[in-house]
Amino acid sequence: MTKTEIPEWLTRASDPIKVMYQYWLSRCRNDAPPRRSDIDPVDIQPKFLPHIVIVEVVPDERRYVYRLVGSKQVTDRGGDPTGKSVVEAFIGPSVEDALGCYDAAVSTRRPHYDYQPFVTKDGRHPDDEMLFLPLSDDGRIINRVLVFGNSPPKPKG
Repeated sequence: MTKTEIPEWLTRASDPIKVMYQYWLSRCRNDAPPRRSDIDPVDIQPKFLPHIVIVEVVPDERRYVYRLVGSKQVTDRGGDPTGKSVVEAFIGPSVEDALGCYDAAVSTRRPHYDYQPFVTKDGRHPDDEMLFLPLSDDGRIINRVLVFGNSPPKPKG
């Protein structure tokens, strides 16, 4: 990922998504994604922290495991998925969609933007944008994904 590339989805993303993307990009090392240690909560706008999730990429059938889940994400899910696999505790239209978003960030080593409204199991209609940002401790293998969710304001009327 070069710092001069502009992803096509960036033009339609909300301002908070753009801010988190720029933060991630500022932490990239040459063409390598940032390390987990490059991500410092002190440098992230406090209002964004409840919307952040960090998922570990694991080399077994679980594939992706929640390691840190912000309070807004816990509320949206109806419980804390920390320590559970994405298959067990995803939120989204389907498990295939959720895994596909993580797979895209891991395989391309680039951010993946997802905006797909859906109905939750309890009948809610979240209108969330999700940004999946790859992290790599060795500069080659993606071993974590930083996820940022944003709920754009609902139109009035």
